[in-house]
Amino acid sequence: MKQSEHLKGELNIEALKPFIEYALNEDVGSGDITTNSLIPADLHAMATMVAKSSGIIAGLSVAEYIFRKLDHHIKWKTFINDGDRISKGELILEISGSYRALLTGERLALNFMQRMSGIATMTNRCVTELAGYQTKILDTRKTVPGLRLLDKYAVLMGGGTNHRIGLYDMVLIKDNHIKIAGGITNAVMQIKKGITGNLKIEVEATNFDEVREAIAAGADIIMLDNMTTPQMAESVMIINGQAKVEASGNMTIERLKEVAGTGVDYISIGALTHSVTAFDISMNIES
Repeated sequence: MKQSEHLKGELNIEALKPFIEYALNEDVGSGDITTNSLIPADLHAMATMVAKSSGIIAGLSVAEYIFRKLDHHIKWKTFINDGDRISKGELILEISGSYRALLTGERLALNFMQRMSGIATMTNRCVTELAGYQTKILDTRKTVPGLRLLDKYAVLMGGGTNHRIGLYDMVLIKDNHIKIAGGITNAVMQIKKGITGNLKIEVEATNFDEVREAIAAGADIIMLDNMTTPQMAESVMIINGQAKVEASGNMTIERLKEVAGTGVDYISIGALTHSVTAFDISMNIES
């Protein structure tokens, strides 16, 4: 199964099991020495997770898998779903089960949830900023190696749109491809000869001549790379609906409205996943 088939609005935990179990082994190894030395094996407790800031939650199913791996009999109760907004101080979930499992799984579960919720929250800020515009927020491949499916799922939970999952599910011809091919036209022609199916072809353009050449070559999407806002507006006029338009390069939340105002279809933001601010969540054992 391709990775892209794992992202249909919900996580395919079965497909992610090997990775999550690798992370568990990395953290727990042969056993939680401190917890196992202090906590009787038969002692049970109840724990809660609470939001310490306001935003969008993501990663609940990953956290649940971690705790169930450590204790098959845990009782898991959530008060919110992935993609939902939560306010500071609100209860996210309750877990009842082995005291040892709660302590052992705490940090790993929080690591996943805090990163994923941070991505979802930042994505949602960008999406909310563009309320009333048709422009969609895209993610990029600037993800932590091994975490891409989780990162991109979190973008979806924040209301964003996934760009290509990897190098295999869409064509993106960038400057170094164009150089070796001898120009945009040659690059697109070679790609069309070499691929089968209905893969979209996107071409990076840095100036008006490249925009015109990409249109003539039959690009489905044209990426306006590091252009000024006036240059983007002019490029959109040149393209005139003959291809979809993506704006890319040093996008900040402060620029989003002016860029969307040029008429681009997409704005891609690498910082959604490469500069994540973890969402603050606390886990407390109640009894």
